[in-house]
Amino acid sequence: MTRKALKRPAAGYDGKARWVPCEAPEQEQSLEEFRSKWEPLPDAGSDSIKDYYFSSYARFGIHEDMLKDCVRTSGYMNAISSAKALFHGKTVLDVGAGTGILSLFAARAGAARVVGIECSNIASYATEIARRNGFGEVITYVQGKVEEVEIPVDKVDIIVSEWMGYFLMFESMLDSVLFARDKWLRPGGHLFPDRASLFMAGIEDAEYREEKLAQWTHLRGFDFSPLAAYAIQEPISDIVEPLALVTDTACVFQMDLSVVKCHELDFVSPFSLKSHRQDFIHALVVWFDVFFDAAPDALPLSTAPGQPDTHWKQTVLYLDEPLVVFPGDVVSGRMAVRKNELNNRDLDVKISYQLEGRLPKALKTQTFRVR
Repeated sequence: MTRKALKRPAAGYDGKARWVPCEAPEQEQSLEEFRSKWEPLPDAGSDSIKDYYFSSYARFGIHEDMLKDCVRTSGYMNAISSAKALFHGKTVLDVGAGTGILSLFAARAGAARVVGIECSNIASYATEIARRNGFGEVITYVQGKVEEVEIPVDKVDIIVSEWMGYFLMFESMLDSVLFARDKWLRPGGHLFPDRASLFMAGIEDAEYREEKLAQWTHLRGFDFSPLAAYAIQEPISDIVEPLALVTDTACVFQMDLSVVKCHELDFVSPFSLKSHRQDFIHALVVWFDVFFDAAPDALPLSTAPGQPDTHWKQTVLYLDEPLVVFPGDVVSGRMAVRKNELNNRDLDVKISYQLEGRLPKALKTQTFRVR
């Protein structure tokens, strides 16, 4: 469902998505207490078996969605094509190769050798696709988990990967990219993309919040309201129109893929969101941008409201109670994100927030699970 909405707000970060940290609000909990103390969610994690993630990528439909995502596919194609001088004669590793579109882009850009790692059975189709397109001698696919396979080269010059999930890091594929970087990337080598940022803003979303939560109070003549508390803890992925944004934007996380460590992907960040109109804030919306700084002419791949739609959409986290804001009011707090302890492909998200303004609201904390 699409929502109402303004042009993408630029306040809160510069053109390169560099964030100037804001001061954390006065809160009772210390930073470490906030990081470590989590209210229990209705269950411990998704029930899926460990290998469900990989088996799901053997299905054609998921690859169809990604290949047809023009922003995603064109973004990578343009970044790699604009860096032909960088790829020419080089050895390239494609992590999570899928049907092999990034491997094909790299080969077409002049790579001397491309090795793709793909755990699912789609790897056999990728091999045939490479052969049919004249790159059978250039591209080699290795089936298996990145952390378990051996590849037919000692080192690579470039790693390409489309590792992003909902909320940027859902599914934890980035861990495998960083493992590959540390094991196989030559000193001074490049990653595509090589930088990422996560953003947040407050939105008005009365219609959909009502549809999502109010139904549980009266369903076929029965009271299902206990499920409302469960439902609000599951963020949704949806298209948020720019006019729905009530606040400016905060950058809550950014990373340089050449140096970031896996343990740094669990993070705590302060945020401050200033309202630019009188309205309600029903939810917080989160999106990401990734950057190809190694390709000087490449544009960022953005999933922001107001940008062309992607299969990632945006992630919406509903507040327990709407906030009433006026121009200049500030919603401030902290966001903590960590991998779920029982299923590290799920994300646990905790947000504390308070409203300072005409109708202030005391500090409140909510927990969510992205799965």
